[in-house]
Amino acid sequence: MPEPVIASVGASPLGRTDLPGRDLFSVALAEAFDELPDPSEIVEAVYVGNQSESYEHQIMQGTLLAEWAGLRHVPAERVEGCAAAGALALRHAVKDVRNGEHEAVLACGVEKMTSAGTSGATDALSAAFDRAIEQRSGITAPSQYALLGQRYLHETDATERDLAEIAVKNHANAARNPRAQFPKEIDVATVLESDPVAPPLKLYDCAPVGDGAAAVLVTTGEMAADLDQPQVRVAGSGASANNIAVAERDMTDIAGARIAAETAYEEAGIDAEAVDIAEVHDAFTVCEALLAEAAGFAPTGTGYQSYQPPAERANGWTDVQLSPSGGLKARGHPIGATGLLQALEAYEQLTGAAGDRVVEDAETALLLNEGGVADAVTVGHVLTTAEAQ
Repeated sequence: MPEPVIASVGASPLGRTDLPGRDLFSVALAEAFDELPDPSEIVEAVYVGNQSESYEHQIMQGTLLAEWAGLRHVPAERVEGCAAAGALALRHAVKDVRNGEHEAVLACGVEKMTSAGTSGATDALSAAFDRAIEQRSGITAPSQYALLGQRYLHETDATERDLAEIAVKNHANAARNPRAQFPKEIDVATVLESDPVAPPLKLYDCAPVGDGAAAVLVTTGEMAADLDQPQVRVAGSGASANNIAVAERDMTDIAGARIAAETAYEEAGIDAEAVDIAEVHDAFTVCEALLAEAAGFAPTGTGYQSYQPPAERANGWTDVQLSPSGGLKARGHPIGATGLLQALEAYEQLTGAAGDRVVEDAETALLLNEGGVADAVTVGHVLTTAEAQ
């Protein structure tokens, strides 16, 4: 059975741009294939992560982006799972290669969020909530995550300052990331004094709205070697869906994310201790705390210590470094591309292409990408420098 590897990655600029989604994708594709043959000579299938057609009034994203890549008569599908769409596209590509169905698959994601304005983006994101229970009440993504934040602060020793420190850490990482939407450092006072959005969350606790695209080539180790490309093995993949309505589940036990991570660990033959870096879905600062616990990096109630150096964290924490890219919070969060931007960061880290933000001696990475609120759907991947067998 072939073992899938990532052999190349690319991304567009992130943030507010004048480019439509298809052109953002073209930029990402051009980077991914800069030193490779034309996609038409390699790629046998396409999966596109895309959260909502409402931003550009465009469905058929699979067909559109296959056409834009110069591909004809290949399987091409749009994959939707709200903000987990990109990781789902990657998961489908990985399964295709592993099953021997295709030798090279393009996993990509794109979102043109700014075209709809703030109200349009809010409405599109709210479509991920349960219609009967949540949408009709007018609840929004920040207010949903504020419920999780309030409960987390109630149940643990975490404070709003701890959540602010997570934002500070991720902005410091983004300041070393040339791809980041907000490559600038901030301090705790900036976070705590920023405008309230939904208590306890403030402006700087929240990931931004932005445009962007990412492209990831998934293939076999043999093809990657033939292409003379650095390769990172996708050693494990897992996914889990929980109830869509927040009211139906435990707000501080992100069980679906835990199952997705554990499934990926089991497939890779590792445990949480083996993970050197993790890109987790910090759409809001409290998410990083919750996902650190769900991934097995931190004992229950201590995930908020993710901003601290490993030696200063509570007993039971691993030495993992979280979100070296700057995370969704500062690197950016163009919804459909987010899971693939996580993969891009892990690929650059594990192949030594991450510049001065590189985590020294990192060999294994975990990606956790969630859609809906918390673990309505979560996808986990383990990437490693270990050679494919």
